[in-house]
Amino acid sequence: MNKYEVMLIVRPDLSDEDKKILFKQIDEAVAKHKGLISQSSVWAERRKLYFPIKKFQEGIYYLVAFSAPAEAIKELRGIYRLNENILRFLFTRMDA
Repeated sequence: MNKYEVMLIVRPDLSDEDKKILFKQIDEAVAKHKGLISQSSVWAERRKLYFPIKKFQEGIYYLVAFSAPAEAIKELRGIYRLNENILRFLFTRMDA
């Protein structure tokens, strides 16, 4: 199992309830693919973007640190890409 971090930029116009549901879905997707979450939290609330993404000038940054098998990353990318509330995401492999 490798250690990873994923930073997600989420739509800023979501209600508090929708944000909770989305963050739960993000965490559950990691757990579903045999991942163990060590930390997940909002990194920045409504931060201005350097350039517009899908016509949004701001975004909410959500950071998840987890351990998972390498093949889980491909599956998670597909899941996150299909979610219309996630504007962008970036996986980073952490060194041991």
